[in-house]
Amino acid sequence: MNETKQKILNAALDLFSQNGFSAVSIRDICKVVAIKESSIYYHFKNKHAIFDELLQHFEAIATDLMLQLEQALTTAQKPFEGNLFEKTCYCFFEEYLMDEYCNKIMRLLSIEHFHNNEVQKIYDYWIFDKPLNFQTKVFSLLMEEGIIKTADSKYLATKFYAPIFLFMQQWLFRGTLTDEYKQIFRENAYDHINNFFNEVENN
Repeated sequence: MNETKQKILNAALDLFSQNGFSAVSIRDICKVVAIKESSIYYHFKNKHAIFDELLQHFEAIATDLMLQLEQALTTAQKPFEGNLFEKTCYCFFEEYLMDEYCNKIMRLLSIEHFHNNEVQKIYDYWIFDKPLNFQTKVFSLLMEEGIIKTADSKYLATKFYAPIFLFMQQWLFRGTLTDEYKQIFRENAYDHINNFFNEVENN
């Protein structure tokens, strides 16, 4: 990719994730990149085109990640041998929620979904629909393997994910993502996971 175009995308993503799409102008992006407005229009038709390209790249990353997780569940002869559940959590946390690019996009979506119907759909799909559907499959497989007792897999997925979502909002989507916030998120998330499975196994 052209170096100037990449700088434009990087600057736009930083600004969008901090202030939201609507609050950022082409002029704001130009100041960060130190270029004239005509240079941006050489690469992008308008601000929406920048936004669209950022989202397309995010969706490509997120789709590939979810496919990897789905394949790990469906192709393994013993899906939960070798702590696969812990590995999928690690992948979801480290390579998705705390990935620098994905995290900035999700912060952007968190800001914009309140007043943009299209962004609302994207936000719902990647923040709620895909994770909950995947976790529902995980709990169904855990039941089939006899690792946990038979229950409503959708309910378990919601019960499992709700605190994770809370910790995401509290520590990962609050502003600039720091090592301190990442570590606090990890501690809270894994403490919840341990408590969750202790409750499920004992009930």
